[in-house]
Amino acid sequence: MATILQIETATQVCSAALSKDGKTIAVKELMASNIHAGSLTLFIEEVMGMVGLQFSDLDAVAVSKGPGSYTGLRIGVSTAKGLCFALDKPLIGVDTLQMMAAGFMQSRPEYEGAICSMIDARRMEVFTAVYNAKLDSIVDTSAKIIDEHSFAEELNSGVLMFIGDGAAKCKDVIRHENASFSGANFNSASNMSALAYNAYSHSKFEDVAYFEPFYLKDFVLTTPKKK
Repeated sequence: MATILQIETATQVCSAALSKDGKTIAVKELMASNIHAGSLTLFIEEVMGMVGLQFSDLDAVAVSKGPGSYTGLRIGVSTAKGLCFALDKPLIGVDTLQMMAAGFMQSRPEYEGAICSMIDARRMEVFTAVYNAKLDSIVDTSAKIIDEHSFAEELNSGVLMFIGDGAAKCKDVIRHENASFSGANFNSASNMSALAYNAYSHSKFEDVAYFEPFYLKDFVLTTPKKK
């Protein structure tokens, strides 16, 4: 038995959810720019209130660990670590791209092809990884600049479903009979329930003191051009 608080802030979606034994029992989320800092703790309190739980009732806290937005990941991970320190609960890190693939498979359990999760990284670059229908990794996580030759090997091998906010901008570039694109959003804390429960069941916990998000690329500070 495990009740887990789940946090997802890797993209523009700010999301908090509760799960019990791998099943989502409450979720609160909103897609909007620059809301994570002001909304995340409110969303957490709201989902706890939805099911009448106290923070002491939690068995663990899970957080989407990246890759994704530098600022969003820092807010989510800092909040999760703070809760784990205060409550003396274990911390679970969930791969963001795998979580997205899990969400797609929950919506399409009959699907038997491969899933390419994509997070927009500006211009024609994406953070991406490819999974099979069992959520095993086929292509490791990387930052990839997309062109007409991207994922040629995987596409020639079978059906490949592209998902995530990075997939839409690739639709006009990746033209292959085996390429499909989903416009649905899978960046939700509710989609990490089974993954978080599996990690909890196998005691796969992070070191709360030293855990850092998986940024994939270094943060680059840009200065606006003077007019």
